[in-house]
Amino acid sequence: MSDYVVGLTGGIGSGKSAVADAFATLGIDVVDTDALAHQLTAPGGAALPALAAAFGSAILDARGALDRAEMRRRVFADTDARRQLEGILHPMIRELSDSLCRRAQSPYVILAVPLLFESGAYRQRCDRILVVDCPESRQVSRVMSRNGFSAAQVQAIMDAQATRTQRLSIANDILLNDQGLPELNAKVERLHADYLARATQKGAVNG
Repeated sequence: MSDYVVGLTGGIGSGKSAVADAFATLGIDVVDTDALAHQLTAPGGAALPALAAAFGSAILDARGALDRAEMRRRVFADTDARRQLEGILHPMIRELSDSLCRRAQSPYVILAVPLLFESGAYRQRCDRILVVDCPESRQVSRVMSRNGFSAAQVQAIMDAQATRTQRLSIANDILLNDQGLPELNAKVERLHADYLARATQKGAVNG
C-alpha cells in the first residue's frame, strides 16, 4: 500500500493524460478522477439513480448512461444545477479515489485531478503537486485537433477553469510540455526518480 500521493493537474490540452500514461508505464498506479466520473455515470453506474432522481430520466442516453452533452447543456448556464450535479458526483468520486489510493501497490500513487486548484480537499491529500504546463496557444490547438472544437469553444472551457497562473501557484513541480513525447517521457523519468526517493524517505520516517 502506498501512502505517498502525487497530485497531477493541468489545464485542458496540457498533456495530463500523456504524463499519467508515462508514469503508468513506469509501474506507478494512477487514480484518475475523470475516469472515475465516467465509471460512476456509465450504464449501471452508482451515481445514476441519484442523478436521474435529481434531473429526470431525460439525462440518460439510450444505453442507460449519463448523456454528458445533455448534462453539460443543463449546467452550463445554471449555477444551481451545476452545484446539484457536483453535490452528487464529487463526494462519490472522492470516496472512490481515497479507496483506490489506499489500495495502490506502487511506491507512490499519481492522483490525477483536473480541478486540483479548485479543490482544497484533494490538495490536502497530496504530498506533492505536479502541474503539467504549456503555452495557452498550444492548449487551444491541441484541443481543436483532438476534439474538433472551435477556438471559441476551447477558450470558453479554459475560461471556466483555473488560470495558468493559479495552477502554477500550487505546484511543487512543473512539467513544461512544449516538445515531443520523447522529451516528455525523459522529464517524467526524472520526476519518477525524485518521487521514489521522497516516498522511500517518508516511509522510513513513518515506519
